[in-house]
Amino acid sequence: MGRLTKKPINPFLLVAALVVGLVACKKDLNSKEAKEELVLWKSYNDSVEVAENAEHEIERMRYKLIQSKVWDKNDVFLPLHGEVSKMDSMTYSKLKPLILEQNIPTIQEHVSKGKLSYEELVLFYLYRIYKYEIDNGTTLNTIVALNREVLDDARKLDANSEGHHLIYGMPILLKDNIGTNGMNTTAGAIALEHNSANDAFIVEKLKEKGALILGKVSLSEWAYFLCDGCPVGYSALWGQTLNPYGRRIFESGGSSSGSGTSVAANYAVAAVGTETSGSILSPSSQNSVVGLKPTIGLLSRTGIVPISSTLDTPGPMTKNVVDNAILLDALMGYDKMDDASVLTGWEEQWYDTFEEPTLMEKRLGVFKTLMEQDSIYKATVETLRSEGAVIIEFEPPEVEMDGFLSILNIDMKNDLPKYIQTQVKDTQMVVIKDVADVVAFNQKDTLVRIPYGQTRLDGILSDSTSAEGLSEIKKVLQQNGRRYFNEAMDAHKLDAILSINNYHAGFAAVAKYPALTIPMGYKPSGEPISLTFIAKQFQEAKLYDLGRAYENFTQMRRIPEAYQD
Repeated sequence: MGRLTKKPINPFLLVAALVVGLVACKKDLNSKEAKEELVLWKSYNDSVEVAENAEHEIERMRYKLIQSKVWDKNDVFLPLHGEVSKMDSMTYSKLKPLILEQNIPTIQEHVSKGKLSYEELVLFYLYRIYKYEIDNGTTLNTIVALNREVLDDARKLDANSEGHHLIYGMPILLKDNIGTNGMNTTAGAIALEHNSANDAFIVEKLKEKGALILGKVSLSEWAYFLCDGCPVGYSALWGQTLNPYGRRIFESGGSSSGSGTSVAANYAVAAVGTETSGSILSPSSQNSVVGLKPTIGLLSRTGIVPISSTLDTPGPMTKNVVDNAILLDALMGYDKMDDASVLTGWEEQWYDTFEEPTLMEKRLGVFKTLMEQDSIYKATVETLRSEGAVIIEFEPPEVEMDGFLSILNIDMKNDLPKYIQTQVKDTQMVVIKDVADVVAFNQKDTLVRIPYGQTRLDGILSDSTSAEGLSEIKKVLQQNGRRYFNEAMDAHKLDAILSINNYHAGFAAVAKYPALTIPMGYKPSGEPISLTFIAKQFQEAKLYDLGRAYENFTQMRRIPEAYQD
């Protein structure tokens, strides 16, 4: 166990729990007998919460459910309970200033100086997860699986990270559409509830560098390509993901809802999300964390449940820009199985020149309409100007986005069967073979499986776009997306264009351009809002330089008030 010794069970673990002796902790926690003896989490009636949201000003936040109808959280939390209960509140408090809201280089420094071990780092995050996620009054419904081997993995690591990648020993959470050995990969769908898949390519890269896979997090079901107008962060399997800045008040963003909420609440060093159009930028912005949608092809998609092989990409979600760059670098690698994968040839630690970044004379394009419509954006732009940035106001050209939905429809129609054929290990446990099967499966129990309907899946089946037609749509939309940004970028020699949240995610998606979103502040209601930097292909290093300079002098992110302890 290292420097930790066994201590009494924490009082918070006994909230809403029935414990019949510590003997149960030594039994097989998967056995029926053990489950009857030890219960950490109790199902509850969410009808009061649902009723309280019935008149929410955002129509899609008028929830039909909060709690999943099929998920027993004890399956997640019982296996590691005995280990987690060995950390008491005093030890947690001692570790808190070393870890909470700290960036990766700082945490690694604490480890190298002997103030912290990787095992303690993992236990610290597990302690927080158990503290908040078992309590129905604070749960974000965000942690859906925990790696039962993570503490053993942590104990096997060297005493410090010297000679290793900076991601070494860092606990990372993965969106539940990313293949991971030892944990099912469900995309939030009951149809994939028992899908056992191997490590995705990016997970292999993380493990090769010594990262610790802490667990899986929730998402909008099928990466929000299921129902039209339904809540973001909802899935039939995991229920409704909630925003730590305002549970049931603010949207969680999606589809990487769990990645955003878990990082915001400090449940791990970082998380990995995925985006087709806005699915990293949206939850990052809504949860006041840093999120990067990288250039398509920079990161492999092999082993990830797909929507679109044209537009899909994973990406890092972190509490600060430095960590985001470190995680992106750890995820990178050429994948011969992914047709879009590229060899970058970037130098080691390409993302950090060890020079203090500056905004002096950086040329930034800002949308005239946003300057008129959003006071926080306007104030931020003026702050950038005061720091020496050259601000160019512009109006983008009007471009057509016709056919965008057909890219997603036809790609998913083709890509999902390929995923099932190549990635699903036990086809007897996964009865679906294609989108038509998913639609039919859901119709067998509509109240549980599709309470908000499945309009988008139905749309896939009815889309008759031909292969030739789809090819032309992709070509035209990529041209239009690039023209939307390039007219101003080229005319004014811009380093980046500044947007808000995921406002221009669709244009960046079809252009295949990278976008980095960073906390910009909070609305009077307390809802987070972010500044999004957009640049041309493979200019991630430029985005990080701009982002670090902006972050250094603004320091806008603050931890959610209810999750500070």
